[in-house]
Amino acid sequence: MKLLNKSLIYLSVSLFFIIGVWSVVFYFNLLSEIKESVDEGLDNYKRQIVATAHKDPSVLDKNNFDDGFFVIREITQNEAFAIRDTYLDTSVMMQDADDDKPELEPVRMLITAFENNGQYYELRIINSMVEEDDLVEELFAEALILYFVLMTLIILINNLVLKRLWQPFYTFLNQLKSYRIGKSFPQVNTKTQEFNDLQKAVTILLQHNVETFEQQKQFIGNASHELQTPLAIATNKLELLIEKGNLKPEEAENIAEVMHIVERLVRLNKSLLLLTKIENQQFLDNQTVSFNEVVKQNVNDLEEIAEYKNVKITVSEKAELTAQMDISLANVVVSNLLRNAIFHNLENGVVNVEISENAIVISNTGINAPINQQKLFSRFHKTQNDSNGTGLGLAIVKAVCDLYEFPITYRYQDGLHIFEWNIK
Repeated sequence: MKLLNKSLIYLSVSLFFIIGVWSVVFYFNLLSEIKESVDEGLDNYKRQIVATAHKDPSVLDKNNFDDGFFVIREITQNEAFAIRDTYLDTSVMMQDADDDKPELEPVRMLITAFENNGQYYELRIINSMVEEDDLVEELFAEALILYFVLMTLIILINNLVLKRLWQPFYTFLNQLKSYRIGKSFPQVNTKTQEFNDLQKAVTILLQHNVETFEQQKQFIGNASHELQTPLAIATNKLELLIEKGNLKPEEAENIAEVMHIVERLVRLNKSLLLLTKIENQQFLDNQTVSFNEVVKQNVNDLEEIAEYKNVKITVSEKAELTAQMDISLANVVVSNLLRNAIFHNLENGVVNVEISENAIVISNTGINAPINQQKLFSRFHKTQNDSNGTGLGLAIVKAVCDLYEFPITYRYQDGLHIFEWNIK
């Protein structure tokens, strides 16, 4: 989930609870203000009624709410002294203009006492109150409207303002995703300090990685070159010892084992040197390559090895496949894939090569289990049955494919190990 959308979700949930709490607090405050206002009105009515009673004693005979908003009843002196001004919420039967018959309506009532010409009276005054359920409904509706209005405005601000504000970050992120060693570092012009700091930190990190990578490549290249001479000398000296012919059988076997080890070192050294040259992009002689011819040539070169291992190679040409590529690297890829298919095969196994308009597919029999794809193209990765290999064949194939952006994939299907090299 994008950061903008995630922040929007957090903001919407927070606003929902904030407005909810605000609505509850606002409801009780509003109700309190209404009651205070009504109580002030009731107190004013009280003074008016008491003053009127002194002038017009007939007011004292009003003993029900049918004809007005107050009632008066005579009480004793002790009862009058015991009464304190009391405001309370209650309901009385009233008929509003929109009612067909009297209904219970919420009212605010003042209960008090007063003295008139030596007599004591209890006075009850009522004033209509807003119905709380109506108030709650109205407030809930207004809160919902406020919430949706705020969310609409926030979404608009999020899409128009915040998205524009975060645009340099997403541009830099996309450049970083497509960055490859050897290309220029991603740069985005922005006035936001945090984005500039992030860009500087990432650039420094990339510079360190590139320097380390270059040092590693240079070390491998130099080491491979330096190893060529001593390995050649060691091979020549071992060959001279064997040619003298005065060795005991045990000594000859030991020398043969040492020569076998040296040969492995020579192959390993050549593979490392080739891998370094590929990564350094030292193969620049691109030309139109006929992969049909490349496959045929390599199949012909490996025919004797295949016969020795009782492996049958078949080539199916469904189309003519050509592409711009260094011819030596094309041979390296096809040769390594074919060798891999032959050497890791079974007795009386098969290797099928299919050439289509866009790809070369090489399938072979082998162990009845898929290979770990995460390690398949790793350097020095070997299977249990591959003790003589360098472990660099498929790593070299992957390096060439990455260099030309020709993807190669592996899958295990119907008992066959299948490598598909998409060249277009």
